[in-house]
Amino acid sequence: MGIKFSNAYAQQALCGPSRVSFLTSRRPDTTRLYDVHSYWRHAAGNFTTLPQHFKEHGYHTASVGKVFHPGKSSNFNDDQPYSWSEKPYHPSTQAYKNSKVCAGPGGRKYSNIVCPVNVTQQPEATLPDMQSTRQAMQFLRDRARLESSPSTAPTAPFFLAVGYHKPHVPLKYPEQFLDLYPLSTVPLASNRHYPEHMPLVAWNPWTDLRDRDDVKELNVSFPFGPLPDDYQRLVRQSYYAAISYMDDQIGHLLSSLETQGFANNTIIILFGDHGWALGEHQEWSKYSNFEVATNVPLIVYVPIIAWSRFARNRLQSVEKTKLLLERSLFPYINPLLPPHHSMTSGARRESECASGSDRVTARCVRKGGRQSNVLVELVDIFPTLCDLAGIPRPPTCPTNSSAIRLCTEGRSFALVIRNSDSRLLKNHTWVKSAVFSQYPRPSNFPVATSDQPRLREIAVMGYSMRCTHHRYTEWIGFDKNMFRGIWSDVRARELYFLDKDPGENHNQAYNKSHATFVAKLAKQLRYQMELS
Repeated sequence: MGIKFSNAYAQQALCGPSRVSFLTSRRPDTTRLYDVHSYWRHAAGNFTTLPQHFKEHGYHTASVGKVFHPGKSSNFNDDQPYSWSEKPYHPSTQAYKNSKVCAGPGGRKYSNIVCPVNVTQQPEATLPDMQSTRQAMQFLRDRARLESSPSTAPTAPFFLAVGYHKPHVPLKYPEQFLDLYPLSTVPLASNRHYPEHMPLVAWNPWTDLRDRDDVKELNVSFPFGPLPDDYQRLVRQSYYAAISYMDDQIGHLLSSLETQGFANNTIIILFGDHGWALGEHQEWSKYSNFEVATNVPLIVYVPIIAWSRFARNRLQSVEKTKLLLERSLFPYINPLLPPHHSMTSGARRESECASGSDRVTARCVRKGGRQSNVLVELVDIFPTLCDLAGIPRPPTCPTNSSAIRLCTEGRSFALVIRNSDSRLLKNHTWVKSAVFSQYPRPSNFPVATSDQPRLREIAVMGYSMRCTHHRYTEWIGFDKNMFRGIWSDVRARELYFLDKDPGENHNQAYNKSHATFVAKLAKQLRYQMELS
């Protein structure tokens, strides 16, 4: 009953910059955050955040888990007192993120990338995301009690942000989720080799994996040495298992939302802060401008729209809609029950839909949701939620918005959510022709800091424009003092025609037959990035 946006994109494929970008609705060049070592209110401007805006319009705002990136990029306090009505919650077991708790040879414990665990043997006998789910469910129970008590004044509407850690490195999850993905059935990436004519500056050497004990034992050469195929399969298996673990946590949370009586009046948005490479291009993790790193899951559920659509398209009567409202919207389905138990394999597949992963897209859409292929960006979430909730939408930012507290560099896609007929949107002025991402590099050649250069190390910025049928990227010199690219200093270009080359394996930017097209794209990219 939600709508899945299959072409949703992050503005930078790194947690801290991406989160500050979508929470302020401004691009990294405006927030001046490309790493995790500055606080936008000090470094760029006193920009209003999404939860702050809702708080200022009467909402009780609460944060559970990883919403802002912790540390300097949120002023070591999750942007308090601006964004939240109460103290943000962080799970205590996140302190053990990099502890040696992963089983290994000789019965010893290691800090691995592949880390299925027996939860009962973990510190505090739990995991961070389990703690976050329990905290969020407790919040909902407390709110339900407040709203049902005759002795309390009317309660403010709530804005609850729940940030899950997985499938972030390390891939630590309850070991039983491996059963969903027998190793023999896990495929390798079809394009697991270094791409033709890929510029060296575009490569990310995935140092976060190389720092793990199990990968160190493989003695993989830096920066291009590939993981052995058998270990690639193990990492992919654990990534899939971690995704299903998150599906399970989301299932518990949505079921609680319904149990406490909020499912019929709560807007739900599920999304990720960036993508992740699983061996494509011989790469792993995020840290790039490729599709696998910038494309994110995005699902939006709006109860009024969902039920009115059911009445119009399926039931044609208010009476039947009322009957439908009595049905469970979000029943918890245990993904670990085998098919021969009470849950069918079809039900298990249905429980996977929350992840938004491409492997379940088609069957999820068939289960009652919709899918949109329009191009959207994470900076669009802020104005979209304002439109859906009926609070004032931020105005569009001018070219220099450093002194403006509230504005957006995104565009609301509420029209897409409200309109079930995609044909009516085809030529609408709202529909974007392109979306934009960027990633910094310290040099033209991969070095130890290529994945996460600090601001003082950034010498190159890759600006990427994703259109419906192609992706164009320019890697240019970067002025770290002025926070802008030097467009006359082009280090490399990339052009991929996605209809024929969806894996972005064949760079056509230096094909002379495309020279005129490249020049046109370069002009469009520069105009847009200088405009914002």
